[in-house]
Amino acid sequence: MADRVGVGRKLGPSCGWRAERVRGGVVRVSWDQVFSWRVRRQFVDPRTKGDAGAVVERLCGVQAQVTSAAETAVALRRSAGEPGAVVAALGEGALMKTWAMRGTLHALTPEQGAAALSLMASARTWEKPAWTRASGATPDDVAALVEAVGDILDGRVLTRDELVTELIAERRFQPLEDHLRSGWGSMLKPLAWQGALCHGPSRGTSVTFTNPAHVIPGWSGIPDPDTAAPTIIRAYLGAYGPATPEIFNTWLTRGFLSKPTVRRWFSNLGKELTEIEVEGRPGYFLTAHLDELARATPTSAVHLLGQFDQYILGPGTGDTALLPGDHRAKVSRTAGWISPLVLTGGRITGTWDLDKGDLTVSMFDSTPIPTAQITAELPRIAKATGQPVNTVRSA
Repeated sequence: MADRVGVGRKLGPSCGWRAERVRGGVVRVSWDQVFSWRVRRQFVDPRTKGDAGAVVERLCGVQAQVTSAAETAVALRRSAGEPGAVVAALGEGALMKTWAMRGTLHALTPEQGAAALSLMASARTWEKPAWTRASGATPDDVAALVEAVGDILDGRVLTRDELVTELIAERRFQPLEDHLRSGWGSMLKPLAWQGALCHGPSRGTSVTFTNPAHVIPGWSGIPDPDTAAPTIIRAYLGAYGPATPEIFNTWLTRGFLSKPTVRRWFSNLGKELTEIEVEGRPGYFLTAHLDELARATPTSAVHLLGQFDQYILGPGTGDTALLPGDHRAKVSRTAGWISPLVLTGGRITGTWDLDKGDLTVSMFDSTPIPTAQITAELPRIAKATGQPVNTVRSA
């Protein structure tokens, strides 16, 4: 990756390391510094006094396939963290819930949500022959669904069954009924990416859908991708940097976006980005955050994060600097399940599970459990999950 831009001053020494400039101005740092910065930047430590929206905005969305996991992720990062803040913010329209990054459900701020949906839609995955073969829906069918759903949900909140029942009243959509009713939402995702629907408030155990304009005050619609890209790139790098355009593409769409397009979006940010090198790995970092990175202090502090946490979903479970490859299967499990995390100095060093008040810890490589540090985390876990935590056990 070519050197994009350098800052005009030399980064100074900080706690036993030194940020150096190599290869014509590229800043070189250590992973310990990056992880220390991420822990602080992502409100893992110290926690924020802000609300759920502030946490979700900083993390560029929180995965919400499992509502309790989203609540835990936010609560663990708030000094007043208790479960319920995400659902409350969704009810107020301060957050929206929709299929976004990688086609999974996320809670997002409206601004970041609209921008992320724009980039997801720009991949046009529903126009690919493989998608048509799997779903039976042509690109023209999807366009017709967008229009029909927009009309049906105008000012209304409907369950999946109610929405599909109204759709299949039109003969054209009857062959798509099974896919439309699927709990995976594969047929509805392209409609969400184009702004035709988002999730509404749950009705008992039933999921509901509505138009974003119905639940988001001042909803301005889906922006142009070139307008939206800077919002999401800045937010992503502001939590998970440094990263390459390819890593960003994988996080957002599993790599479905055009690679030249994503590189152009990064390039268009110009001096807002600086190329840095972390122990031989190049990536882009927000120039405005370089001094903050230089001040980051490596520690051996231990923190616990919940299942499906953005700390690992942002960089991806394939990042071996963060998660050793031979332990990946312990975190990224079957059916897409992501285990709760033990962090040591910002690196993933184990997993944990909570059952009936017992917190069972599984450290990697037979490392002894840092019992004292984990015990200190228990009140935080109990408050964030709303469950009692009485003991720490080894797996």
